[in-house]
Amino acid sequence: MPQKRTIERARVRKAKKKAVARKKAVKKWSAGVMKRSDAMDLEDGVFKKRTARQVALSLKRSVEASGRRKSPPFRSAMSMLNFEINRGGKNLTAERKKVLNQAKVELRKLFHREPA
Repeated sequence: MPQKRTIERARVRKAKKKAVARKKAVKKWSAGVMKRSDAMDLEDGVFKKRTARQVALSLKRSVEASGRRKSPPFRSAMSMLNFEINRGGKNLTAERKKVLNQAKVELRKLFHREPA
């Protein structure tokens, strides 16, 4: 009986380690996307800029200069902005989230699109 208990404990420990490893891998996929993405080359710190207008202008410059994007410029820029907002999730402060969401509005203005 004691041997059976030891085997069971070992199996439980192994399952827990696997679950933790899987959870860590799941949490970090977006960092890999940002490094390996073939979407476009962004300026350093584009999403850290102070104003929504600065973020939108930087995205517009980047997307128009990039030859690697597959979608129209507006769509690529908006996708990258949404990706950053979703990636930040709960870790974004309310102020930062407000700036990034306002950047969507600015981006629509820069590309002469209808407000959502």
